[in-house]
Amino acid sequence: MKKLTLTLLLLFVTLLGFGQNHNHAFGRKINFPNVEGYVTLKADLHIHTVFSDGSVWPDIRVQEAIRDGLDVISLTEHLEYQPHSADIPHPNRNRSYELAVRLARNSNLMIVRGSEITRSMPPGHSNAIFIEDANPMLKEEAMEAFQEAKNQNAFVFWNHPTWTGQEKDGIAKLYDLHRDLISKGLLHGIEVVNMDTYSEEALKIALDNNLTIMGTSDVHGLIDWDYETQHGGHRPITLVFSKERSIESLQEGLTAGRTVVWYNNLLVGKEENMNLLLDASLKVEKVEYPGNTSIAHVTIKNLSDTEFELRNLTDFSFYDMADLVKIKPQSETVIKVKTKDILSDFDLEFEVMNAVIAPKAHAKLTLHVARTDN
Repeated sequence: MKKLTLTLLLLFVTLLGFGQNHNHAFGRKINFPNVEGYVTLKADLHIHTVFSDGSVWPDIRVQEAIRDGLDVISLTEHLEYQPHSADIPHPNRNRSYELAVRLARNSNLMIVRGSEITRSMPPGHSNAIFIEDANPMLKEEAMEAFQEAKNQNAFVFWNHPTWTGQEKDGIAKLYDLHRDLISKGLLHGIEVVNMDTYSEEALKIALDNNLTIMGTSDVHGLIDWDYETQHGGHRPITLVFSKERSIESLQEGLTAGRTVVWYNNLLVGKEENMNLLLDASLKVEKVEYPGNTSIAHVTIKNLSDTEFELRNLTDFSFYDMADLVKIKPQSETVIKVKTKDILSDFDLEFEVMNAVIAPKAHAKLTLHVARTDN
C-alpha cells in the first residue's frame, strides 16, 4: 500500500510539472542562443529585497535567478526609500549586494552591485549599476547622486518612465533634466519594459538619444507570483550580447547598446541587435520535395524560447497554412511552400511580428533555402 501511494504521488508530481511548463519546451530555465561574435547573457538588472521595499531576503532573489537560468542580476535597492528600516536597520546601502554575493558563491550566477536613485519626476527613478560603493551616492541633490555614479564608472539607466505614479497618462517624456544628464554622460539607458508594461514612447526616446534599451522585472514580491512561472510565464529580461561571460564584458556590452529585451513573448531592440538574435535563433534544417510534387517541405528549427510570429512577404504561398506562421520555441516547424517548379534554392522573407525595432516597425528576416534531398 505504501509503495502504491508513493508511486501515485510521484506520478502526480510528474504530471503537475509537465502541466506547469507547457510554454517552455525544457522547463523553467530561459534559453537563448549565443549570437555571431558574442555570448548572450540573460540579465535582470532591477530587483528589490527587504533592504529597500521588497518582500524577500536576498537569498530568494539568488535562488529565483538560478531557477530561471539567468546569468546575472543586480539587487538595486532604493537609496532614499527605506520603508523597512524600523525592522531592518542597515546604514550600509551595500548590504543586500554583500549577502547576495555570498549566497551565490557556489553557483555560476554573477551579481552586479547597484542602487536605485529615487527622485520625483524629473528625473524620476534611475538605476546605477557596476558601482563601487552605494553609500557615497546618498546625496541631497539628484545631480550630485548622478555625478557620484559617474565618478564610480557606473552604467545608469532610467527606470519605468511610464509609471503612472509619476506620469498619470503613462507616456514617457524626455524632460530638460534628462537631456542634461544625457549630454553630460550621466544617463546611458532607459527601460522600455518594466514589470508588465511596454512603452513605445520610451523606445523612441532610446532610439533618438542612442540610449541602451532595457527590460527588467523590478520584482518586489515573488517572481512566481508576478510572472506565473508555474504556468509557463517568464520575467522580462535584457539579453546582452557580450564579448565573454564576465561582469566587465557585460558592462561593455551594455555601454555599447548591444541588447534585446524579452517580454511576454515580445522582443524589442535596435535593428542590428535584433538581426543578430534572429539569425542565431532560426535555422533552416532540411529542405525536400517529397513524391512528385513541387511543394517544398522546409524544416525550420527555433533555438530560442520565443515563439516567433512570421508574416510571409514573398510571392510564394503555403500549402497548409496562411501567410502568418508560428515557429514554436525550442522545436522544429515544417513550412510547405508551393514553389510551382522544383527549385534548387530560393529565399523566404518574413516580417517578424513579435520583434519590434522601432515604434510600429518590425524586423525583417530572410531565410535562404537550399535543397537537402538531391
